[in-house]
Amino acid sequence: MGKVYNDASEALKDVLRDGMSIAVGGFGICGIPEHCLRTIAESGVKDLTIVSITAHIDGYGIGQLLDNGQVKKVIGSYLGENNNFAQLYITGKLEVEFNPQGTLAERMRAGGAGIAGFYTRVGVDTIVSEGKEVREMDGRRWVLEKGITTDLSLVKAWKGDDEGNLIYRKTARNINPQVATCSKMTIAEVEELVPAGQIDPDHIVTQGIYVQRIFKGNAFEKRIERTTTRSA
Repeated sequence: MGKVYNDASEALKDVLRDGMSIAVGGFGICGIPEHCLRTIAESGVKDLTIVSITAHIDGYGIGQLLDNGQVKKVIGSYLGENNNFAQLYITGKLEVEFNPQGTLAERMRAGGAGIAGFYTRVGVDTIVSEGKEVREMDGRRWVLEKGITTDLSLVKAWKGDDEGNLIYRKTARNINPQVATCSKMTIAEVEELVPAGQIDPDHIVTQGIYVQRIFKGNAFEKRIERTTTRSA
């Protein structure tokens, strides 16, 4: 079979287990691996740690997992669009680790690059730096942030080939490339799947060495996070 699977259910069949950590690609709800998340919601696995920029929205994406009570902890940045997430956090039913958005992206990139940690100015002398090492260098204070690695990464790309090489489209290029590198296994869902050799090497964003499984998704919903309109 190689790296190509028929669908999300087949790609995730022997991977999911209780208590695992999962990094999820996407910026808001743009470019999220919606087929994989729907399959996880249907699987019933629980006590998950989710690493994602957002918690998506109620009833969609990660929102499904929160609705089902499958998530133990969320490591994220902008989490304000999901009402159920807010309620779970406020009532103490969900553990949350907030990260500045750029820091979270760099933590995943560092994890994928084999870098244990890095120092940043972001968050120094704020709640972000509480409990973390702070060091002075060159007359400035820096907080140590650790790289993130997970059991599983889920990403969504516009186009991929059967070797796992990926191209993202526009906003979906935010975070998905970092997520793709930071785990023991990466599963990619794509809108278009082509044979190896049909993607210009100069256009590849995530190299196939990072991707263990890939499948072509069907009927992507591509919902809008918040619809804003004006009168004509």
